[in-house]
Amino acid sequence: MPLSNQDIKRLRRIGHHLKAILIFGDKGLTDNFVEELNLRLEDHELIKVKVNAETRDDRADIVTALCQKSGAELIQRIGNIALLYRAAQKPNPKLSNILRYQDA
Repeated sequence: MPLSNQDIKRLRRIGHHLKAILIFGDKGLTDNFVEELNLRLEDHELIKVKVNAETRDDRADIVTALCQKSGAELIQRIGNIALLYRAAQKPNPKLSNILRYQDA
């Protein structure tokens, strides 16, 4: 189900103060990285990923591939930081950024 503009604005507000918890680097899109991305999305629902790539087009391609592999939705991309969202099956109130910052 696509997110409404209001939902996207709320997620951007929550994600503003988050720090990148995954860094995409030289090794490329490995199975281990995708597995770690899926685990972090399941735990936190809303995460920032730092993408180290040389050109803007490369970064855009990598972020698109990350979204496709994980089933996440791109909320925002500024420079080399991408804000990704995927609803968790069973959100943990202590880990979920959505539940912890729902009043933001």
